[in-house]
This record gives sequence, structure tokens and C-alpha cells, in this order.
Amino acid sequence: MTSETSDTSSPDPSDAREQPGAPAGQPAAPPTAPTRVIAAGTETARPSETGPAAAAATRAEAALPADPVPPAGTVSPAGTVSPAGTVPPDGTVPVRAIPAPYAAPAADPLLTPGAVSDAFPAAGAGPAATPSAAYPVGRPGETVYHTSGVYGARAKPSSPQPGGGGGGSRRTMITAIVAGALAVVVLVVLLVVLVFKPGSSAPPAFGMIPTGSSAQQDGEQVAAAFLAAWQGGDLATAAKLTDQPATAQAALATYAKDLNLRKFGLTAGSGAAAAGSTAAAPRQAVGFAVSASVAGGSGAAAVRAAWAYHSSLTAYQKPGSSVWFVRWQPDVMAPNLTAATHLAAVTVPPTVSMVTDANGGNLAQYGDAGLSNIAGLLKAAAPANGGAKAGLDVEIQTTAGKPVANSQAVLTAPGNYPTLSTTIDAKAESAARAAVAMHKQSSMVAIQPSTGKILAIANNAGFNDFALTADVAPGSTMKTITSTALFNAGLVSPATGVACPSAYTVTGITYHNDQNETLPAGTPFSTDFAQSCNNAFTQWWPHLYGKLASTAKDYYGLNQKWNIGIGGASASYFHAPATASGSELAQEAFGEGSLIASPLAMASVAATIDTGQFRQPVLTLTAKQSVTAKPLPRQTDADLKQLMRAVVTQGTGAGLGFGPTVYAKTGTADIQGQDQPNSWLIAFDPTKDIAVACLVVNAGYGAQFAGPEVAAFLHAFG
Repeated sequence: MTSETSDTSSPDPSDAREQPGAPAGQPAAPPTAPTRVIAAGTETARPSETGPAAAAATRAEAALPADPVPPAGTVSPAGTVSPAGTVPPDGTVPVRAIPAPYAAPAADPLLTPGAVSDAFPAAGAGPAATPSAAYPVGRPGETVYHTSGVYGARAKPSSPQPGGGGGGSRRTMITAIVAGALAVVVLVVLLVVLVFKPGSSAPPAFGMIPTGSSAQQDGEQVAAAFLAAWQGGDLATAAKLTDQPATAQAALATYAKDLNLRKFGLTAGSGAAAAGSTAAAPRQAVGFAVSASVAGGSGAAAVRAAWAYHSSLTAYQKPGSSVWFVRWQPDVMAPNLTAATHLAAVTVPPTVSMVTDANGGNLAQYGDAGLSNIAGLLKAAAPANGGAKAGLDVEIQTTAGKPVANSQAVLTAPGNYPTLSTTIDAKAESAARAAVAMHKQSSMVAIQPSTGKILAIANNAGFNDFALTADVAPGSTMKTITSTALFNAGLVSPATGVACPSAYTVTGITYHNDQNETLPAGTPFSTDFAQSCNNAFTQWWPHLYGKLASTAKDYYGLNQKWNIGIGGASASYFHAPATASGSELAQEAFGEGSLIASPLAMASVAATIDTGQFRQPVLTLTAKQSVTAKPLPRQTDADLKQLMRAVVTQGTGAGLGFGPTVYAKTGTADIQGQDQPNSWLIAFDPTKDIAVACLVVNAGYGAQFAGPEVAAFLHAFG
């Protein structure tokens, strides 16, 4: 018979071995986002005229109605005015004028560390001037604010020309006809200029031609049109009113996405001359208030709150043109934004004063690296479903998603847990701590099989939390999963005779039992398992393609991520590659090769065999056991119990002093680059509703190191 010493295989040097590593995302280090544009008339300088033509023109002009000038700052003629900074129940906040002088509150969010930017480019900046016959602006060098047709001023008639004379009636008649014709022509021209204004039926594709009677009114009209389009979600129209349409549209969309925007309102203020404004190149700064409903996510459970702040924009007239634009800068959306930053709504977890065990004791009292790490993580990411609610901030972030210092605006403060309880049981933890003290580099996890609660996490490996983060081959403890696959397929039963040759070759690689030990043909499979003879398992590789990975997932809940309750973090604690074949699959059958596992995963395997049903391990009472699995077939579970009991009574665990109600499996895993193999043992005791896994790194055989620690734990847990 072989003993625990036969628990390892020694393949040829070409066989790859796994060294310890840590799964991604685990808590500690491993071992080694409609409005219309108001079409306006074009400013035109009228030619000087005299005589009947001028008089006719004057009469015609006087008969025309005055151009409508919308009130400054308005966007819509209707709508209820809500107080600034609030969101009405219907979800809209109409734009209205803010009484001058406009001033933002001193303590607005996001106004620190810098104030609202009021620095603008030098006069003439913006789109290049392009003179157009469709939009005459007067004599060269004359600004639009000096032309007679801009804001309704009348052109001064030219003085009558001296001279004149007689002539016959024919000459008088010709003169009268010509004068009449000229009067008609002038009248037509005036109608075109004053009624059918160029651009009134075809506004510019970008920017707009306002109809105010002053630069201030023009700037306010442009700002109002931009804000109305933005508020209404017509981002394309809003962007076309800026001097960078593509950039603006993309930025406005990102703003809405990053804030998970719902209700959104903008309230315009009065305009004022901006820095660098001149009569020839007017620039108007217009402040506005923003009121929005933002959330830290898109789901129904996402934390949502109202956010109110102030920002500003600059509207300017394109030099040599009557077209106005909004000068696009990221800080139009919110103060202090740049091209390299963006806004983000961030959920803030509840705060925790102290993390405790299930008995109310401070986890810090145990001095365990794993528990200390867990306490820190829970304080940083406490669950929001345990009574205390999460808060919500808006902050400025870099392109890498890092928050900009001092940019946070607190919308909703998070709640607080005076204490946050875990499932750690004081008695189990004390017993586990005492057990791992027996050997350096030890770690242990204990689970309550009936609930999946994690009762103990213990480490004796410096600052390493091997109990949760070890990423090493499980050794022969994997034979529980291999046997499950074989039983489910009907290939063997505990009584089936299965030889265990001293050597077995697969695709050119030969595997040797430890010390070349062998078990003859006819040996019951239960004995092969109890003695942990590897080549009794390698030979089944042709029947196991994809089966180890699927069995681990379907019946043991492995090969997928669990969230055990440490904030929102999920991690995988076990991995078996689904595509393994040939010699790799043969190795995995006895627990080596590319397999990786942690004590948490293997304790869960023992707990599943105990009850016949996987229950996802959890560390907090509020954690959801979202991962499920099929129950083990009743006969398979009974057969597995028979195998594990044989380990205790006649196999590699026989001398460890386990009682009559303990079921176990030893494991030893050779790791390339280590002096000694890793030592494993998993066990459960149905009478105590406890399952446990122990790993001792770089130690030796499972029965010699991990075994005694598990025995000590079970005795102390009593």
C-alpha cells in the first residue's frame, strides 16, 4: 500500500508546474453623458436719396411694422418660472432672466479651487471673417453697430442737389416717369431690405443672427438659444451655435452620460460686456444657473440626487459679419472643466466606525492579516443594504478616472454604521488562529456548510492573506472533483477495481507515483482515493475533456466570481481551464498542472459534499449568495462521503486523530521553484456543521503539516 507519500507525482522535466500567484481583483497580495434659432434680419446701410424717391421710401418704411425683439434672456414664451436651483415636478426648468446684476453664490459647488473663468481670447478670435454679399454690413471699416439698418435707425436723407431748370412738358413728363420708376425701384429695394431680409428664411448653418437693439441684447439672445437647445436635449442645435460644433456636441453628450442625467434645467442671467469686448468686436458674458438630477449609476437602485450650480458662457460677434457664436470652452458646462477632465457622479459608501465579528468583537483584536485587510476594505466600501445609505458626490476627474483634488461637491452625505458585523465566529476564529500558529506560511478557512457563512479566516504568513488570496494548485484535494465527474459519468464506483501503476505516459510525458509505489489491478477505487495514488486518476483523462471545469462550476459553484460581501468586489477563488487536454488534463485529474485554488474555494468543496448542495460563501449578513449550483446527485454524494471517510479510517489521514464523524482528503502539490511541496487538507464534520481547508506553503506532505492543523482546529472548535 502507498501512503500520503504517494500523493505526489514526478513527471519528466518537461512537465510545467504552477507557482503561487494571486487572482485579479482580490483583496490582498499573493504569496511570492427643441428650440428654434431666431432668424434675424441683416444689417444693411441704405443709400442716400433725394426727391420723390426718398419721400416714397420714407413713407414705405414708416408703414412697415417694427422688427420683433424678444425680451432679453428668454427662450420660451411660456412656462412656469421655478426658483433658481430647483427642479419642478414635471422635470423642466424654463429659462428665465436673472435680475441684473448677476452674481453667483459665493459657495457654489465646483467654484473652488478656481472661480468661474472669465478669460476670453483676444478680439478677433473665433471663426475667420468671410465677407458675404448675402449679409451686407455697410462700408468697409464701418462696424455693424454704426450702420443705419442694424437696430432700426433711419438713414439721413441726402441734401437736394442745386440747379434745375425748365423744359417742355415732354421733358417734365419724362422726368416724372423716370422719377416714378426710380421711386418704385427704391420701394422694392426697401421692401427687400426691411421686409424680406436676407437670412430671415435661411438662417446661417452655424451661429445665429440675433435681432437685439444692443450688443447686450444680442448676446443674451444667442445665450438663450444655446441654453434652450441644451436643456431640451437638442445637442446638435446647441453645438451649431458654438464655434466648435463637433467638440461641443461630443462634450455635451459626455456630460449627460457621465452624470446619468434626468431632469435638467437652465436659467439664463443678464449679459454684460466681456473682457476684450469692443464696438467692432462685441463680446457678452452671460451667466446661468444649472439644476439637474444626477446619479451614481444607471440602474434603478443607483443613488440619485439634485445638483444646482452656476456657470457662464461668452457670446461674440464674428468680425466682419452679423453672425454671433457661443465661444466653446469645456468650462461652459461647469466651472474649472478642461479638455483633459470631465464630471462624474460618484456613489460614496456609508462610513463604518468599527468592523466586528458575529459576537460584536473588533476584528482588529485577532491581529490577523486577512481580517485586518477585510476590515479596511469594508470601511472603504461598506454595503448600502444594511441600514446605512450611500451618499453621492459630483467631482471632476482626469481622463484616467482619478478625482481632481478639492473638486468634490457633496450632494448627499453617506450614512454611518457605528459597527458593521461580519460572519466571523469568535470561537472558530480563535481555534483557527491557534491551529495555524503550528507552522509558518499556514492559512485556514472554516465555513458553516448549512449556510455558507465564513466562520474563520486565519493566517500565519506575515502580511499575506493566503486564506483568500492563495493562487496555487490544490493537489490531491482536487480528486474530490475528479471523482465527482467520474461518478456522474458512471465510469466508476467506490468498489470498482482500478489499478494504480507506478508510471503512466500521456502524449510523451510520463508521470511517476511518489517513490514509484503502485496499487495492483482490482484495487477498489475507494482505496486508490484513500491512499491518494495519482496514476489511478491520470488514466481517466480521455473521459475528462471539459468535465473537470464543468463539474467544478455546475456542482461546486467554482470557476466563476463570488462576491463574498467585501464591498462590491467579486473575485474568482478557483480556476480549471475548460480546454485542457492530453498530459495537462492528466495532471489536473490529480490536482496539479494549470489548476489554481485558494483555501476558501477548497473549504467550500468540503462544505458542498457535507450537505450535498453548494451554498456560496459569504462574509457579511447583507451579502447576496448570487452564485448557485446544482445539488450533487444523491448517489454521487454518498460515494464521495464514503471515499473521504476511507481517508480517515485507512488512508493518508488515518493517524491524525480525527473522530468518527470526520471526513477528509489530504493533498500535496509539487510547485516548481519551491524547496518543498505545498501541504493541503480539507475536512468536514456534519455533527458540528463545520467544513475547513488548510494550506501550508512550501512545507511537505499534506498529512504531515496541514493535517495536524485541521485536527487541532476541529478538536478546539468541539
